Amino acid sequence: MTLLLSMSEITLGAIIVGGIILLIIFLFAFQYIGLWIQAWISGAKVRFIDLVMMRFRKVKPKLIVENRITAKKAGIDLSTAQLESHYLAGGHVTAVTRSVIAAGKAKIDLDWDVATAIDLAGRDILEAVRTSVNPKVIDCPSAESNRPTIDAVASDGIKLCARARVTVRTNIARLVGGATEETIVARVGEGIVSTIGSAKNHLAVLENPDDISRTVLEKGLDAGTAYEILSIDIADIDVGENIGARLQADQASADTKRYQATAEQRRAMAVAVEAEHKADAEKNRALVVLAEADVPRAIADAFRSGNFGIMDYYRMKNLVADTDMRSSIADDAGPADGAKGGH
Repeated sequence: MTLLLSMSEITLGAIIVGGIILLIIFLFAFQYIGLWIQAWISGAKVRFIDLVMMRFRKVKPKLIVENRITAKKAGIDLSTAQLESHYLAGGHVTAVTRSVIAAGKAKIDLDWDVATAIDLAGRDILEAVRTSVNPKVIDCPSAESNRPTIDAVASDGIKLCARARVTVRTNIARLVGGATEETIVARVGEGIVSTIGSAKNHLAVLENPDDISRTVLEKGLDAGTAYEILSIDIADIDVGENIGARLQADQASADTKRYQATAEQRRAMAVAVEAEHKADAEKNRALVVLAEADVPRAIADAFRSGNFGIMDYYRMKNLVADTDMRSSIADDAGPADGAKGGH
C-alpha cells in the first residue's frame, strides 16, 4: 500500500513538473503565435521555428515580420534571411524597406542589395529616394556659411553680390562615394564668381542674369557628386562698392608715399652734400689763414735778406688798404644797387 502511494506521488509530481514545463514552453511560444498568424494572414508566411530562432540570434521578430509584410503588400518579396542579415549588420531595416518600396513605385531602379549597401555606407537611403522623386533646392551660399552672398568683381571694377538657388535630385548610382551638398555649393559659387569676373561690365550681368545660370550649368558641376543639377537660378544680385576705384586710390596713395620717400631721400642726400661742401670751404679757409700767417714771416725774411725795402712795404700796405676800401664800398653798394635794379 505504501509502495503504491509512493508511485502515485511520483507520478503526480512528474505530471506537475511536466505541466509546468509545457506551460513555460507554451508561454514562450505564445508571444510568437500572434506574429506567425499575422504573417500567415497577410500572405507573407514565416516559419514558426524561424521566429523562435530569431530570439536566439538577438533579432527582433516583430520588426522583421512587419517589414516583410509591408514589402509583400507592396509587391516586393523580401525573405526573412535578407531582413535579418541587414539587421545583424547594423542597418536600418525599416528605412531600407521603405526606400525600396518608394523606388519601385517611382519606377526607380533600386534593388535590395544596393539599398542595403548605401544604408551601411552611412547615407540616408530613404531621404535619397525622396529627393530623387521630389528634387530639393539648395541655397548658395548655404545658410551655415558666414557670408550671406557670393561676391565677385566684374571687369569694370564693380562688385556684385549674388545669391543663387540650385535645384538638385539624388543620383542613386553615385550615392556611394559621391560628393555631398557642400561640393555642389562650392562649385556653383566658383562658377558664379568666374562668370561675373569675365563679364565686360557689371551692367551686362544685371541685364542678363540668366547668362550666369546658363554658363554655370554648362560647366557640368555635378560630376562626381551624388546629385544631378536640374537648374541654377539667380535669386538676387546687388551692386556693391567700386573695387576698381578703391584699388586705384590705394595704388595712388602708395605711389605718393613712395615718391615722398624718394624725395626725402634725395633731400637728405642734398643736405649731406651741402654739409660736405661747407666742410670743404671751412677747410680751405683754414688753409688760407695758415697761408696768411706765413706772409709776415716771409716779409721779415725778405727784410733780412735785403730783397724787400721799407718803401716796398709801405706801397704794399697802401695797396692792401686800397683793396679793403674798395671791397667795403662794393659790399655797401651791392644790395642797394641790386634792390634799385630790381625795382
